[in-house]
Amino acid sequence: MTELPKSAQVVIVGGGIMGCSLAYHLTLRGWKNVVLLERKQLTSGTTWHAAGLVGQLGATHNLTRLAQYTTELYCELERETGQNTGYRQIGSLAIANNHERFEELRRGASMARCFGLEVNVMSAKEAGDLWPLMLTEDLVGAVHLPKDGQTNPVDTTQALARGAKARGAKIIENTEVTDILIKNGRANGVRTKNGEIEAEFVVNCAGMWARELGAKAGTTVPLHAAEHFYIVTEPLPEIRKHLPVLRDADACTYFKEDAGKLLVGWFEPIAKPWGMQGISESFEFDTLPDDLEHIEPLLEGAIRRVPILANTGIQLFFNGPESFTPDDRYMLGETPEVRSLFVAAGFNSIGIRSAGGAGKVLADWIVDGHPPMDLWDVDVRRVMPFQSNRRYLRDRTVETLGLLYAMHWPFRQPDTARGVRRSALHDRLLARGACFGELAGWERPNWFAPQGQEARYQYSYGRQNWFEYSAAEHKAVRQGVGLFDQSSFAKFILEGDDAESILNRICSNNISVPIGRIVYTQWLNDRGGIEADLTVTREGPRRFLIVTGAATQVRDFAWLTRHIPEGAHAIAIDVSSAYAVLGVMGPQSRQLLSKLTDADLSNQAFPFASSQLIDIGYAKVRASRITYVGELGWELYIPTEFVQDVYDRLLEEGAGFNMRLAGYHAMNSLRMEKGYRHWGHDVTDEDTPLESGLGFAVAWSKPQGFIGRDALVRQREAGPRRKMIHIALNDPGVLIYHNEPIWHDGRLVGRITSGMFGHTIGTCLGLGFIHNSNGIVDASFLKSGRFEVEVAGLRIPAQASLRPFYDPNNNRVKDVEERTLVSAAAS
Repeated sequence: MTELPKSAQVVIVGGGIMGCSLAYHLTLRGWKNVVLLERKQLTSGTTWHAAGLVGQLGATHNLTRLAQYTTELYCELERETGQNTGYRQIGSLAIANNHERFEELRRGASMARCFGLEVNVMSAKEAGDLWPLMLTEDLVGAVHLPKDGQTNPVDTTQALARGAKARGAKIIENTEVTDILIKNGRANGVRTKNGEIEAEFVVNCAGMWARELGAKAGTTVPLHAAEHFYIVTEPLPEIRKHLPVLRDADACTYFKEDAGKLLVGWFEPIAKPWGMQGISESFEFDTLPDDLEHIEPLLEGAIRRVPILANTGIQLFFNGPESFTPDDRYMLGETPEVRSLFVAAGFNSIGIRSAGGAGKVLADWIVDGHPPMDLWDVDVRRVMPFQSNRRYLRDRTVETLGLLYAMHWPFRQPDTARGVRRSALHDRLLARGACFGELAGWERPNWFAPQGQEARYQYSYGRQNWFEYSAAEHKAVRQGVGLFDQSSFAKFILEGDDAESILNRICSNNISVPIGRIVYTQWLNDRGGIEADLTVTREGPRRFLIVTGAATQVRDFAWLTRHIPEGAHAIAIDVSSAYAVLGVMGPQSRQLLSKLTDADLSNQAFPFASSQLIDIGYAKVRASRITYVGELGWELYIPTEFVQDVYDRLLEEGAGFNMRLAGYHAMNSLRMEKGYRHWGHDVTDEDTPLESGLGFAVAWSKPQGFIGRDALVRQREAGPRRKMIHIALNDPGVLIYHNEPIWHDGRLVGRITSGMFGHTIGTCLGLGFIHNSNGIVDASFLKSGRFEVEVAGLRIPAQASLRPFYDPNNNRVKDVEERTLVSAAAS
C-alpha cells in the first residue's frame, strides 16, 4: 500500500471510471497534487461489469456535448497512455415496432442533427441489412447513429488512471474513506482507516456508497442500487463482427456483439432494488444471485427479435448492481450544504458514456470555481433533502431502471414514490378532478378532468386526452377568471439591516424600492449568465420576500446564503412551507376578489407590481399583483393553516363568475403566448439577460453595481451573438416541446427551448435561441427569409418574432383598457 500523503489539493473518493476520469482531467488542467482513494481495487464496485456502451445522443444539448467529448476522449486515450482500451466506433441502431416509438426515434434524430451528430433514419429493410440476425417483419423503422461505440470499461479506467499518474496524481487502493472532514462549513480533508489527509477540495465519487458517505457530511446524495441483468452467449459463427449496438426499447433489450458472442441485457419496467440494508464491507467485484424467473419474459422477447438465440447456449448469466437516482439523471457539482465538497455519482447505467465529459466539466468547475456550461440537468442542487429517504429511494428505483427504455412521452409523470409533498388543498383539488403531476416531490394539479371523466394521462406525441380540458382552463383565464394552486413556489425571507444592500448586489434589477413594491429580477454570475429568475417583494424597511420556482428551491437558497458576506447583518430563512399560494388570474379577477375583501383593488390604489396585506374572510393575506399568465391577476400568499377557508370562499363566490380551476399545463400554454421565460428550459446560467430579451430587468446605473454587470457591459458594447425569439407554427396540427431544430432559408440557426400549444393564438408556440452568422438577429433578419422548425424529420413552416404573439404591449397585464374607460368617463 502506498503511504498516505498528509495533504492534497484534491482528494477523490472512489476509483471507478468517474473518479479516474476526474483525476485525469484535473491533472490535464495542471493540478498535480491530486489523490484518489479507492476502498478496494480500481473498478471493483460497478464499473468492472458495465456493458461499455458509448452513445452520443443525450437528453439535452449539453449532455449530448458531454457524450460527444467522451467519444473523442476514448478515441485518443490509448494513443496517449499506451493502455489498450478496447474502444471501437461501431455505431448503434435503435428500432421501432410501432408508430409511436418511431416518432420518438425520429424526433430524437432531429434533435441529433441540431447537435451536429451524424444520424440516419432507416426503413425496416435497411435496418435488417445492417443487422441481419434480427427479425424485421414487424418493424416500422429505425434510427442509426454511426459514430456511437463501445469500450472495455476496466481497460478504459486503467488508461485514465495511467494518464493521471503520469501527470503527478497519486492513486491509492485498499484505503477506505470513513469520514469527510469539515471546518467552518467547508470540506477540508478526509479520514481513512489509515490516517487523515487535509485537502482544499473533496470529491465524492463513491458510486453505490456515495449516499452513505455524503450523509456523514450532512449532504444529500440520493441514489439506490438495483439489480441489472445480462447474458453472454456461446460463440455464434453466424454473427458479423463489429455489429452496431442494437436497442429494442419496446422489448427493454439491448444487444452487443462481443468477440463473436452476443451480450444481451435488459432494463425491465419493474426492477429489483438492491442493498436496502447496506452493502457488505467486503464487496469487491461481487455478483448477485441469478433470478431466472425475473428475467425469463425478457429473454423470450430477445429471442423473438433475434431467433438464433433460441438455439444458442448461454455462457454467462450475469447479475450485478447499478446505481440509480430518482429522476434517472446523475449528480454533479458542489453540494449546497458544504463548500468545497463536490459529488459525481448516480450514473443510472450510463456511467461509461458519461464519465469522460462529466470528468472534464467537473475538473473545470473545481479549477475555475464555476461550471463551464449549463449543467442544471445533472446539478446536485436540483435534489431535495427528502429524496435521501431510504424507503422513497427503494420505491422509486423499482421504476427508474425501466424508464431508460420506456417511451419518453411529453409530460410523462412517475408512477412510484408519489404523494410526498402535498399542498393543504390537495384533497379538495382531487375531489374536483385534478390530475396531479410531480415536481420536486410536490403533487401539483396539471389539469382538471370534467365530472365523469377519469383524471389520468393517456400519453402521445400529439394532442393528449387532457388537451381540450386544459384549453378550457386556458380560455377561462383569458376571458374570465381562473384559480391556480401555486403553493409549490419556493419562498425565502431575507431580513436585517444589510438586507437591501446584499440583495442589490445579488440582483441585476434595483431593489431600492418603496415598501410594497415587487421587483422582477435575475441573479447573475460573474459571466453575466442567469443563475436565477425570480421576484423580490419589499415587505418592510429591512425585510424582503423572495419567490422562485419549486425545482430551484435548494439551488436558489444556496446561492442567496452564499452571497451574504461574513459579518453582514442579515439572515435568510426558507419559509416555503409556511405559505400556500393561490393565483387568481383573468380579466374578472378584480371583480371576484372585490367580493371577498374591503381593500381597494383599483389600478390607482393597487397598481401592477405592488403587494399589500389585505383581509379575505378571516385571514390576513399578502396579495401581490403579479402574473405568469399575462392577465390582470393576484397571487395570494396565505399562511398555510388559513388557505382552506380562503379557497372555499373563492370557490363559492367564483361560481357567479364561472371561475374555473386551472392547472400547470394551462399555465404553461398561457405563459408561452406571452413569451415568459422559464428558468432551466429557456434561460440558464449560460444565457445572459441581453441574449434572453430580459434587458429591461437590468438596472445598469445602480451605484454599487451588481454581480455580472461588467460582463453585461462588455456584451452590450459588442452586441449579443444570439437572441431568443418567439416561434409560431403555420400548421396547428403539429406540436413541439423542446430541442427541435430551427431553420432559416435552409440553414440551421438554433433550437427550440420550450414549446406549447397557444389556445388563444390557435397554434403551437415556441421559444428558442437563434444566431445569425452574417450579422445580428433583428426584426429585419426575421422577416428576411423562411423559418421552419424540424419535427420528427419534417420541416414545418413557422413565423418568427422578437415580441410575444399575445399582448406584446402588456395592456392586459397592466389593465390599460380599464384606465382608458375610467379616464373617458371622468372627462
